[in-house]
Order: sequence, then C-alpha cells, then structure tokens
Amino acid sequence: MRTFDFSPLFRTTVGFDRLFDMLDSGARPDWPPYNIEKKGDDQYRISMAIAGFTRDEIELVQQGNTLLVTGKKQAEDIRHEFLHQGLALRNFKQTFNLADHVKVVAANVENGLLTIDLVREVPEQLKPRRIDIGGAALAAPQADIQPKLVDHDAERQKAA
Repeated sequence: MRTFDFSPLFRTTVGFDRLFDMLDSGARPDWPPYNIEKKGDDQYRISMAIAGFTRDEIELVQQGNTLLVTGKKQAEDIRHEFLHQGLALRNFKQTFNLADHVKVVAANVENGLLTIDLVREVPEQLKPRRIDIGGAALAAPQADIQPKLVDHDAERQKAA
C-alpha cells in the first residue's frame, strides 16, 4: 500500500483542509456500498452494507435536504493478529442530498444491512389543484357579490 506525505502541501495552501483530510484518511465516497431504490411514486429506500456495525455505532441525521449517515466503530482493547483482513471495519460518513419535502420515516439494521425508508410529503398548499371553469360565477351580477348589511334592531321591531 502506498502512503503519501501531504504535510508540505498543508503549509502552502489555505482552505483545502477537508480535501487533504479525505486524501490522508483514505476515505472513499463509495464506501460502504449502497443502493437507492424507488418503491413507489413518493417512496424511496436506501440500503447500505454495514457488516460489523451495531445499531449503537450508526447515526442518522437529517438537516434540511441533507441526510448524513455516520458509522463509528467502538475502540477495542484486544489486538487481533489477522492473516487476512477483508472486512473494512473503519469509520465512515456518507452524505445524501434529498429532494424538497423528503423525510426519513424509518431506519433498521438487520443482517449487516442498514435500510432507510424515505417518503416525499408535499404540503397541500404546494400540490397542484384543479380549478373548474364555470360560467355561472362569472355571469352573476355585482350586487350579489356585495356583502349585505343586516340591521338587527329593525328585524327585532318587525318581529315585535
């Protein structure tokens, strides 16, 4: 495995801290692997392969139109001697950009697979509505549209 020393670049650049942190940590934007499914007109599911992580080690945060999935492995005191280590049990952060009005409705971890169910709920005010075109309302005289004034004292005198 190759390692690069980025420290000389840190001294000559300003504002690229995050980029160098990603290069330095070996973070991959495609890890852990995930699928995005469309289950219905306004229903979606994200499935992530997170073998080796428990529910307590996974955090989901939705802020505005961004969903952040973070996995932090607990530090183990016991050192293992691996002959081959194929399971990548490293920490990860995965960000998903969501469309307007998309909300997380459920999340579950089962058999090393994290499933996140999403639903798009458009408020009634923003949904398109059908407006009927009718001639009756347009042909009504202006006098019918004006509010009628009611004199309660005159009505009481007529009734008495």
